[in-house]
Amino acid sequence: MGMGGAGGGGGAGHSKHTPAVAVLLTCMACMQGLLTTASKVNGGYEYRFGVVVFLAEGLKLLIAAQLLRGARRRDPAGNPMTRDFKTMVMFPVPSVIYLVQNNIQFVFLTYVDPTSYQILGNLKIVTTGLFFFFFLKREMTRLKWIALLLLLVGATTSQLNTCGGKVLNAPAMGYAMGVASACLSAFAAVYTEYIMKRNNDCLHWQNAQLYFFGTVFNFLNLTAADLRQGFSDGFWLLDPFRGFSGVTWCVVANLALTGLVISWIMKNADSIVKVYATSLSMFLTMLVSVWLFEFQPNLQLVLGITTACSSLQLYYMRPSDMFGRDAADKH
Repeated sequence: MGMGGAGGGGGAGHSKHTPAVAVLLTCMACMQGLLTTASKVNGGYEYRFGVVVFLAEGLKLLIAAQLLRGARRRDPAGNPMTRDFKTMVMFPVPSVIYLVQNNIQFVFLTYVDPTSYQILGNLKIVTTGLFFFFFLKREMTRLKWIALLLLLVGATTSQLNTCGGKVLNAPAMGYAMGVASACLSAFAAVYTEYIMKRNNDCLHWQNAQLYFFGTVFNFLNLTAADLRQGFSDGFWLLDPFRGFSGVTWCVVANLALTGLVISWIMKNADSIVKVYATSLSMFLTMLVSVWLFEFQPNLQLVLGITTACSSLQLYYMRPSDMFGRDAADKH
């Protein structure tokens, strides 16, 4: 499966707006965790999270359709829309991958404890780098690999709990599920980047295709889940907003806007920017928790944040920054 040559529609270069959009994604990903926690009632969720995802996909589809309509009205030639079957048939794939990944994560949690789940989830940092290098044929210098490994170490260090209990005490199947989940997450991200960049189609047209299939597959998944359970909890479509509150609607809106920001990054930057933005959101969430929830920061958190920030600096460092202009010219 060679994906090399995905240079069209934005190429491998980054837009001048990439740093600002990456910071926005970090903040939005942080808000998602905080809003989801705030939406709990008595420690649990009174709504179905699958409905939240379905509504977010539908909202993204509506926004993309409206933006596409406006863009086409202003400048049809500058916002092309490829309608051939070979191109359009590629857009359902990410939705299928994410659907499979969500089911694997559910099985994954039956084998490992929450701490191990979080730690093993960091494997997607490395798997994304591997898929980025092998399938998109993007340059990954030794310095960049070291930076990604540092990010993995930083994220893992911050999540270690040394107050009793064993870390990563899981059966072989648990590790297998962790690796599978990380690979699926990385493949979905890299594949999405590939289809977004393979031509110069309007971003809003590509989003409309992605989110149309996302809406359809989430609808089918919710319905299939009720069928498997014999409608023991009722049919979700008859009461989709059960347990919803104002905070729940904020979760839907933030999830939708986060998805749109990620699409922009896939079109104009790359999967690694997404990895850093979402990984750093974990640290931002922890810092906000110190302020809002009187969370007590520990040494692991401080070391993790320091390592992750060093990793970010290292990944985007140029040879001239390390050795001076003369040394860079020799390379």
